[in-house]
Amino acid sequence: MFKQYEEQLTACRLFAGINSEELNQMLQCLNPAVSSYQKNESLTVAGEKSTGVGVVLEGQAIVTKENAAGNRGIITPLYAGDIFGEMVAFSGQKGWPATIIAQQDCQVIFLAPEKIVGNCPRQCQSHRLLIINMLSIVSEKALLLNRKVEYLTIKSLRGKIAAYLLEQNKKAGTATFMLPFNRHELADFLNVTRPSLSREMGRMKAEGLIDFHGTSVKITAVEALKGMVE
Repeated sequence: MFKQYEEQLTACRLFAGINSEELNQMLQCLNPAVSSYQKNESLTVAGEKSTGVGVVLEGQAIVTKENAAGNRGIITPLYAGDIFGEMVAFSGQKGWPATIIAQQDCQVIFLAPEKIVGNCPRQCQSHRLLIINMLSIVSEKALLLNRKVEYLTIKSLRGKIAAYLLEQNKKAGTATFMLPFNRHELADFLNVTRPSLSREMGRMKAEGLIDFHGTSVKITAVEALKGMVE
């Protein structure tokens, strides 16, 4: 039943170190539900009952959160192989903490948390590795949220932009890289207005600090950007 998703699942960090034979055996025990979503459709809605740990098989989505005033902020993008819902799945909280919206047509599987941490009826040897992978992912997700808080504590708009671009530059390992967000989504992520973000990035480009076209960005003055974050 899950053979068609083998390539996507073996690339997922949740199943790292588990070969295809072990994976297929484990999926028979986990018995995940498969769901399809169209572009702009909600995978989850904040407050609604959680359906377990999700794994994106195909497509792209964004995790969003609204404040009391109804303003939307983007927490993180999701791509094929990414997981979501792991923070709430083991917390005892019943509802989704955030709304996830498909940016493209998406295929997702949902794993029941009790089957992830429970005793495997078939005594799968890889089940322990699955739990270790889950703990690693949850830990890194907590660090990502901590990083999000750091962006919010930077007072200047230019400092927020510089910090974000430097982080993406470090991930890419090259001076030129593609942003995972468009301009509107990046403004939501940094919790600033889109016009302000566009103006400030335009000024930084005019000053020779960065260059960009669409979502492609090149940092031309790394040390200067570092100084803006301090």
